[in-house]
Amino acid sequence: MFDETRKSLEKLGLPKGDLYELTTSEKTFPDGAHFRIEVPTINSFEAFEALIDRATELGITINRIDETYGIFRHTLSELRDYCTLAKERGVAVNLSVGPRAPYDTGATVQTPQGVRIAYRLRGMEQVVRAVEDVKRAVSVGCRGILVYDEGLLWVLVEMRKAGELPADLQYKVSAHCGHANPAAFKVLESMGAHTINPVRDLQLPMLAALRCAVDVPLDLHTDNPPASGGFIRSYEAPEMVRVASPVYLKTGNSAVSGHGIRTTAAEGRAMAEQASIVVEMVHKYLPEAKQSGPGPDDAAIPV
Repeated sequence: MFDETRKSLEKLGLPKGDLYELTTSEKTFPDGAHFRIEVPTINSFEAFEALIDRATELGITINRIDETYGIFRHTLSELRDYCTLAKERGVAVNLSVGPRAPYDTGATVQTPQGVRIAYRLRGMEQVVRAVEDVKRAVSVGCRGILVYDEGLLWVLVEMRKAGELPADLQYKVSAHCGHANPAAFKVLESMGAHTINPVRDLQLPMLAALRCAVDVPLDLHTDNPPASGGFIRSYEAPEMVRVASPVYLKTGNSAVSGHGIRTTAAEGRAMAEQASIVVEMVHKYLPEAKQSGPGPDDAAIPV
């Protein structure tokens, strides 16, 4: 059914549909690894430190963390602490752009229909402020930015090309952008996204189709807080790795209530414990899968 349309899509480099055959991805990170562990909502330095200490006790590697509170909600001192600890422990850090719809003065985002704006920027002044927030993160040594707006992604990539931002600055596109299909992912990859987070509830055939369309690593949630659906997909993590490698398995958020909160040390430890369960599942059910060790984040060039 729909054969002519499917042929047209294949000519564009897209899969003809969701890949229910669940083929194994042959792509990896540059170091040959299939997956990395990413913990989001690490929204205080205390949570970051507790996460890493507990992960060390559990014998697992945390490859990357995401701060999702907003760069402009932290003091410069705390932002420097993030970057210092990250360098010491070989953990990549994404700091999130602070200006966003829920923090803005507009009422649209507060309405039932306004959820569609997600965290995107409202007006050009917010774009200006968002760029300033990125510069603030860069000033303390951060080289990973979590982006919530496609237009801002384009601006930041062009500024990096022009030498106005560091050449090694990487951009991760958030799930809050709402992207959920291979065509959208091809657009984001062509714009310069280094890794892309689809909406959280995509099923395995959909994830396999995303991998068919793009080369950049996918950031896939294995669990979520109640505010984002509350699902826990720990037993699916091995198949996520198999069909969509290279992937960042995003785990730990089932231990917190939501994404925009300032997390505590206790929550950092709980997130490390949830991450250890995901690592256990991958090792048990897909033992051939390799995880990257600690060190610089080279996600920009998957092979």
